[in-house]
Amino acid sequence: MPTLIRLVVVLAVLAGVVYGGMFALVSFVENEPSEISERVRLDDVRTD
Repeated sequence: MPTLIRLVVVLAVLAGVVYGGMFALVSFVENEPSEISERVRLDDVRTD
């Protein structure tokens, strides 16, 4: 039983670290929108 509790505690700590990392990314990283343009060849747009 102590091994099971230790496993659950380790998994909970790992889940907390992952959740904290995701929260930090959402909080501190800001998205900068930019315009993207790409040329499309007519050979790729066939409508046979």
